[in-house]
Amino acid sequence: MKLSGPQKQIADHPARFKVLVSGRRFGKTTLAIRQLAYFARKPDTLCWYVAPSYRQAKQIAWVEIKKILGNLNWIKKVNEAELTLILKNGSRICLRGADNKDSLRGVGINGILVLDECSDIDQEAWTEVLRPTLSTHNGHALFCGTPKGLNWFHDLYQQGQKTTDLNWQSWQFTTEQGGWVSQEEIDQARKDLDEKTYRQEYQATFETYSGIIYYGFDMKHNVKNITLPDDVTGLSIGIDFNLNPMFATVSYIKNDIIHVFDEIQIWSSNTDELCEEILRRYPGKRIFAYPDPAARQRRTSSARRTDALILQENGFVVKMPRSHMSIRDRINCVNSKLCNAMGIRGIVIDPGCKNLINSLIRHTYKVGTNLPTKDEGWDHANDSLGYLVSFLYPITRNIEPQAPQRFNFQTGVTGGINGRL
Repeated sequence: MKLSGPQKQIADHPARFKVLVSGRRFGKTTLAIRQLAYFARKPDTLCWYVAPSYRQAKQIAWVEIKKILGNLNWIKKVNEAELTLILKNGSRICLRGADNKDSLRGVGINGILVLDECSDIDQEAWTEVLRPTLSTHNGHALFCGTPKGLNWFHDLYQQGQKTTDLNWQSWQFTTEQGGWVSQEEIDQARKDLDEKTYRQEYQATFETYSGIIYYGFDMKHNVKNITLPDDVTGLSIGIDFNLNPMFATVSYIKNDIIHVFDEIQIWSSNTDELCEEILRRYPGKRIFAYPDPAARQRRTSSARRTDALILQENGFVVKMPRSHMSIRDRINCVNSKLCNAMGIRGIVIDPGCKNLINSLIRHTYKVGTNLPTKDEGWDHANDSLGYLVSFLYPITRNIEPQAPQRFNFQTGVTGGINGRL
């Protein structure tokens, strides 16, 4: 089966779990059939293709896979009722729908599991039902689809961008890169569709919600793989003291750029435990802590010590303003550092910092207000980053302070506070 360059790149990669985010008509179904055939070439192998519904599985892949394997003379028996192909070597290729997830339980896949149109599949179908089917025989998985908002398919893509997990790899290709759709048709689609829909359907971009707070963040430009250099002796850590969870953003600063390479999220915890975790991960490093200014009074432990004092007792250098900056100013500081008016980006984040990245992408204002939402949990990671950024890079206002003025009724002249010129 002939593959395009991008398809071959994915097929040849050794990762066990592969995530393909693509525009429409990229050729993902062709790649899926090729992978099913590749694994089924070995005797007595079970391979599954799962679409959002049984009907979609039949419409998308059934006719094509029968045709291709029939031409190869691989098929021994076709079960139309169960959408199952039994091959001459004893292998089976089964097409299933995720709309009845309980019917997918109880099998052991020793070949490959293909999930097509992942954005339309319930996440629980993967996490609770299909993932366990791969465990007995260390089966492989290929996730395919076109983006549809920032759902679990987006999380899978992020997982595949981590260089530290060699089992996962992800790719993002446009319709044009697939090579199967003419440029004339792509140009026509650009004319016919609104900009957001075109980007999602043809350029395979994950579009954000309206009312997004951190508009300066861009996955392509603010997310990069980061390795902590050996010569870095001091770390800058922003801290949000919420109990569920307590969150810390770990970074080093070089050439005026904040490199966020780690995050710490601890549930039902306290400041002592957070300090222990920081010291365990980074022994010998000098820690500069940038906490919520309320740390001067706040206590997250039963002891009669403030959070600021606990940080200091653990050897951290505590840096925080005397009072809170306004929420709007703190958000503006972060947005300006993410990307300023000159297009300069002063924050880069390692893809392993999944919670922070998701929070920057998904945190929105309450409808009809300029107040950030608090009930979805995206504020904790963002606040931890905001305390650090706003202290180190506050937005300055070049306004000269003036002495209080008073109008002199006798002279009719405005003067100083004592009525003098």
